[in-house]
Amino acid sequence: MAVSRPNKPLSFLLKDDGSVPNNPTLPVLIYRAGIVLSGSASPEKTIEQVFASHGWGHNMWRNGIFPYVHYHSMIHEVMAIARGRAKLRLGGNQGEEVDVAAGDVLVLPAGTGHQCLWDGPELSVVGAYPPEGTYNLCRGSKDEHAKALQTIPQVPVPRTDPVQANGPLPQLWRR
Repeated sequence: MAVSRPNKPLSFLLKDDGSVPNNPTLPVLIYRAGIVLSGSASPEKTIEQVFASHGWGHNMWRNGIFPYVHYHSMIHEVMAIARGRAKLRLGGNQGEEVDVAAGDVLVLPAGTGHQCLWDGPELSVVGAYPPEGTYNLCRGSKDEHAKALQTIPQVPVPRTDPVQANGPLPQLWRR
């Protein structure tokens, strides 16, 4: 059975850098060691089970994280590190750098820039989206930025936390 570790996520807002809008009202959430992976024969399956059991099983994927700055302006995203380690930058070219390791979970509100700066050869990431919203990929052009400022506030807040039953996301993401 997939197990999430009840813990309080790190929570912080990122500012619009002129290319990447980030999200002016919803904070990034990082659950350190948010999913228990020790003893799992397939950490990827364990993460997928946790996400699906909390209503975030929409369009799940397994891969790494793109090495270029990008964001999604019409949907929120959750990513968990299944194997390995990486250094990510959140928020755009002048954003915050964070180190992540197996079991860490990042919940990125619509508009949050993200990219992988460095990863180990064994890095495996599982991502997913809530059922509300539409996937899109933005790279930070002026036209995308202007449109994103209009679409980001329209993305509905998910009803559930992707990591924990009765988790803090709905409270932390109240508009």
